[in-house]
Amino acid sequence: TGGLLYNKEVSGLKCDQLLSSGQVLPSECVSGLVGLAGNPNTSPALTSSIISLLAQLACDDDSREMLHSSYNLTSTLASVIHCHSATPGEPLVLQCLQVLQKLTYNTRIFQSTNYIHELISFLMTNIQSHDDDIIMPCLGLMANLCRDNHSVQSHIKSLDNVKPFYRTLINFLAHNSLTVVVFTLSILSSLTLNEKVGEKLFDAKNIHQTFQLVFNIIVNGDGTLTRKYSVDLLVDLLKNPKIADFLTRYQHFSACVSQVLGLLQSKDPDSAAKVLELLLAMCSVSGLRVLLCEVVFKPAGAKLRAVSRRQGGGLDGGRKAEPGLALVQWLSSPVEGAESCSVQALHLLNELVPDCVLSFVEMLLPVLLGLLKGLDPTKGDAHLRKHCHLNDLNVSFKILRLCVSCLFSQVCAEALLKTLELMSKLRQQVKDMETSFYRMLQDQRIVTPLSLALTSHHRERVQTGLSLLFEATPLPDFPSLFPAALLGESMAANNAYRQREAELSVKRVAVQEVPPPRSNTSVLDCSSGSSRSVHCLVEKIQNGLELQEQVKDSHVSEIIDVYEQKLSAFASKESRLQDLLEAKALALSQADRLIAQYRFQRAQAEAEARKLGGLLKDAERRREDLQSELSNQVLEVERSKADMEELLQHNARLQRDSEEHQALKGAYNALLSRSESERLLKELQTAHISLTKQNDTLRKNHEALQLQHEKMASVLEERGEEIRSLHSDLQQKNSDIAGLHAELRAEEEKVKERDQERRDLEETVDVLRKELNKTEQARKDASIKASSLELQKSQLETKLKQKEDELNKHSAMIAMIHSLSSGKMKSDVNLSL
Repeated sequence: TGGLLYNKEVSGLKCDQLLSSGQVLPSECVSGLVGLAGNPNTSPALTSSIISLLAQLACDDDSREMLHSSYNLTSTLASVIHCHSATPGEPLVLQCLQVLQKLTYNTRIFQSTNYIHELISFLMTNIQSHDDDIIMPCLGLMANLCRDNHSVQSHIKSLDNVKPFYRTLINFLAHNSLTVVVFTLSILSSLTLNEKVGEKLFDAKNIHQTFQLVFNIIVNGDGTLTRKYSVDLLVDLLKNPKIADFLTRYQHFSACVSQVLGLLQSKDPDSAAKVLELLLAMCSVSGLRVLLCEVVFKPAGAKLRAVSRRQGGGLDGGRKAEPGLALVQWLSSPVEGAESCSVQALHLLNELVPDCVLSFVEMLLPVLLGLLKGLDPTKGDAHLRKHCHLNDLNVSFKILRLCVSCLFSQVCAEALLKTLELMSKLRQQVKDMETSFYRMLQDQRIVTPLSLALTSHHRERVQTGLSLLFEATPLPDFPSLFPAALLGESMAANNAYRQREAELSVKRVAVQEVPPPRSNTSVLDCSSGSSRSVHCLVEKIQNGLELQEQVKDSHVSEIIDVYEQKLSAFASKESRLQDLLEAKALALSQADRLIAQYRFQRAQAEAEARKLGGLLKDAERRREDLQSELSNQVLEVERSKADMEELLQHNARLQRDSEEHQALKGAYNALLSRSESERLLKELQTAHISLTKQNDTLRKNHEALQLQHEKMASVLEERGEEIRSLHSDLQQKNSDIAGLHAELRAEEEKVKERDQERRDLEETVDVLRKELNKTEQARKDASIKASSLELQKSQLETKLKQKEDELNKHSAMIAMIHSLSSGKMKSDVNLSL
């Protein structure tokens, strides 16, 4: 008891990096505890307390690795499970399974580990059981053992009961728990991805549903554990080139990744680490890397700079941050335990920065500079690892070089424009300033900064570029340096970028899980954004018209035509967005009709499935009856063969008796010629008579047996014909049963798909039911208040009746007093009279 209390006290302490500290005393204590837990004679209560303490010690990756490799805790827990395998529902077994799942995550388990084969057999047996409490931890542990472990996979595939195990796993894909589905998909991907079963499960028809399911679980999962295994599953699937190619062509990839990136806005470092791990895995696929850059950076535009200028932001600001801003925030996050997230964010930015937008580079540069300034080499390696993990400093400098190179050209162009604007204002006050100003306007190098300014999204830069363009248009060498085609190409590139941004927003709206109101809101936001851009262009054109009145040059009309074309393009885009909104409403009505059709088709499919099930049961019953009848016919044929052999043997005996009879008959004839032996003749005559009778009897028996033999031969032929017909009928029934099985499997797959949709609808019904319960509770509260008011009313009425009774009594007394007083007064009057 003292030991148990001590373990409970120790389990409440912090044990971070206790095993990796290198101290001798903790190491010896842990070795003793592991040995005591593995002793079969230890009481279950003490074993449970020891395992709880060891689970407290396994709080980080280094401690888990040491418990597995140095202290053999995996083998010890497997031996405890093997000792109690007869009672799998025991709390000690469940506790061991949970600790093993925590211990073996991302850890290679060798096949030579003690009790590993017994543990695998235990897991496979209990996964096929009907106890939900033990199925989930067994599936999680099996997923850990099978992942990236070819020896364990080969051992499982070599077992005799692997096919029923596969069938059980496939049935689990329709389970209500998302965690069970994720564990099952992880096991199936590890065991069957490169086999026929895996090709059927992850083919082109099913893989898009699998992608949608995994992304839904990552975004709306049951918790961090489910999200962790979902990310691992998708990372493993991306290692297959065929599945990675399927994902690049997945229709809702951008929208799903946008929802996954939304998880970076939380303060949970575990979820953020898994999301960053998934994004790094996607960067290894060239096709996905381009799409990922578009999702992370292209929709941001000028929002990143606006968000970076807010005060008091953070990971949970007033509005949701953009994905790029969330990456930068995790890069410099003050959250405890977010060091690995910072490193992963650094690697991800290393992959994505070459394709990012300039606004993001402007925001990233000061963060990286602050990160590098925070490093103090004089404090030792521990301080360096805490801030940037030493190995990632080269990555930081690489990103920094990329950011500086991207910003340098932008800063130079802006500085040149500001210089030209200042020269334009000071050219009348400073000597020779006007000559230098016009000479710079005719320089070949002014073309690129001026094009960037005219296609910028900042109003001041556009106005500056237009004013410089009006100044440079009358110059003799300027039209050859700045042709209209260059300006047209720059504007076309800008329009293409904005068109791509609008298409990405529409794709995000079209994802299945986004509710219709949010879709309409996003489309209206796009429409309002385009409307704001149109108003901005109108202002620019008005400013340009004012400048045109001042300058009155012929080249300005060409620029106005260009902006008028752009204005018409934005108006057409706004009309297209309105059409998209109407199409979305039409699609919603069509979806309602499809849901009604689906319900009707599902009812029909269920009726057909029940009918096919009944036909299958009848066919199975008839097949069993025919099988029993066939076995009876085979037994009768065997009996007939035995009777025929006996008849043939009896016929041979009769043939021998006939030959003896002929011999005796010859001897009898010889005796007749001998007259001297009458006595012998008489004996022979009597013998002859008896043999003749016996011969007649035998002949009759032979004829009867011959008839019986012919009858049996005809019966055998008839039985043979019946057997052949039964064989043909049996083969026909087997083919029919196989067809029915195929149809039944197809119907079951349809039913599974429809069950998945039904579950989605049931979730919506559950939400409505909760709201109805809240309304019912409010109604109950109101009824309770009404009943209390009625009770108070009844009490007040009783009090009022009491008061009325008292008042009647008082009135009667007053009347009595009045009557007495009036009688006395009459008697006084009489006396006076």
